[in-house]
Amino acid sequence: MYPEPLSDIIDLFEHLPEQERRENLIVMADNAAKQEPKEGAHYDLEDVRKDEECTDTVGIYLRVEEGDRAYFAVTLGPLVQTLTKAMTSILCRGLNGSTLQQVLDIPADFVPRIVGADLVRLRSQTVYYVLGRMKGAAKAYMTRRALAAED
Repeated sequence: MYPEPLSDIIDLFEHLPEQERRENLIVMADNAAKQEPKEGAHYDLEDVRKDEECTDTVGIYLRVEEGDRAYFAVTLGPLVQTLTKAMTSILCRGLNGSTLQQVLDIPADFVPRIVGADLVRLRSQTVYYVLGRMKGAAKAYMTRRALAAED
């Protein structure tokens, strides 16, 4: 149901006591900068904007390789919250290499298993924001490609 790398992350987090879960989320947030686009890399879709649901600008960069494999990079403005940063790291690690269709089909029900029910209640918009943006990028890419094929 989930790509294997994401499934491994879910398994790790859901078995942690609450304090360790939060500590690991902070570690993941600290690594969010590693998910930024690489200098000179080509991306098939770039979506950089600030939405109401987020405290700062977020950029989603999508590169599609053979076999419709999706690879994401993300930029985050300085005001983006810690939990959004953590989810960025988790999703890039967990979804990179998945097919576009797998990205679109992934249910969001795994999020509470990673961040915990309490944080989901407190930060419901935040925890789902990056996943929604990644799915939107995958869908936009597939739509653009289909329209180009019709021409």
